[in-house]
Amino acid sequence: MRSRNDRIIAGIMLLPSVILILVFVYGFIFQTIRTSMTDWGENLDNPAMALQVEKNFVGLENYRELMTDPMQFEFRTSMVNTFFFTILFVVGCVFVGFMLALLLDMNVKFEGVFRTIFLFPMALSLVVTGTIWRWLLQPEGLNALPNRLFGLEPYTFNWLSSRKRVLEFDWNDVPMYLTYIGLFILAILAFNYFAKRRWRSMGIVAGLGGILVFLYAVGFWENNIWPQLGITNREGTFIPTPEPKGYQVALSGIVIAAIWQMAGYTMAMFLAGIRGISEELREAARVDGCSEFGVYWRIVLPQLTPVAISAVIVLGHISLKIFDLVFAMTGRQNFQTIVPGIMVYGAFDTNRYATASAIAVIMLVLVSLVIVPYLWTQLRSRES
Repeated sequence: MRSRNDRIIAGIMLLPSVILILVFVYGFIFQTIRTSMTDWGENLDNPAMALQVEKNFVGLENYRELMTDPMQFEFRTSMVNTFFFTILFVVGCVFVGFMLALLLDMNVKFEGVFRTIFLFPMALSLVVTGTIWRWLLQPEGLNALPNRLFGLEPYTFNWLSSRKRVLEFDWNDVPMYLTYIGLFILAILAFNYFAKRRWRSMGIVAGLGGILVFLYAVGFWENNIWPQLGITNREGTFIPTPEPKGYQVALSGIVIAAIWQMAGYTMAMFLAGIRGISEELREAARVDGCSEFGVYWRIVLPQLTPVAISAVIVLGHISLKIFDLVFAMTGRQNFQTIVPGIMVYGAFDTNRYATASAIAVIMLVLVSLVIVPYLWTQLRSRES
């Protein structure tokens, strides 16, 4: 048992770090949220860099404009790009990393050399990776070299500037789909709480309910769903202008570069997980007549579930706040590959501090939805 003096000494040693975190992390988060609810930099009659600048409180107006204003369509495009990038990046890294781990687990020669080669891209910064892949993916870049060597017709593809879009949908339909999904999840969790009295479910219900209330407050439904149902909003009934979105093909090059850099990370995680499984257990399965595929399918894969979840959480966190790789490969003016991080940079660069802060807060919420449940689950598992 620790004595009282030990606890006091531990508290004193931790106090400087706690103060620094409160000031430079949570203090700035609070200031960002506060700025996002003002008109700082949004009023031409009140320049953002004026000596006597006025920061008028506007509530959730900046969030409403980001979600519904036709002039802010770039932000919604960036959110769609982030969604597709996250899905492809996470799935690609997990699949490639797992396959590389399986290959290295088969006692190949020079395993140490191959492991080093696969892990090497992680040593590079995302800016260096982006610069290298931008050169490679130019229409006349290294990817066209095989055609020139064999005298074939040059094949050019605009990896980073293509205007093609697939899997198209109308942004105005998104609120309705999200509403149905959210209500369905809320109903399941509420039933789970009342049936089994699980407070975890009630906490998730409260969190989702808070998100629904926020979306209602910024007019997410009022300007998209209600008009389609014939319900009058504050500005009268109208049919919103179609806003087509979809997967921008120009994102493919960025996805490939990101997978190339981070696949080694997932490979290392999966390889460590596989090596942690008892060899006697696998050998016993083989003796019982289980094929090699069956060993991996019935024994190895189930025990790698915690590793896979950890990899997905970390990769999802990286993809949601991606900035430097996109900036290095396509810059800030490429509409096809724009992401929220680029928009925050552009808004700050043009002194639109309120809009930049609102975008940053939205991304903070999205990242928190991924990280906080994972950290909470890890804490509970350690305590148990």
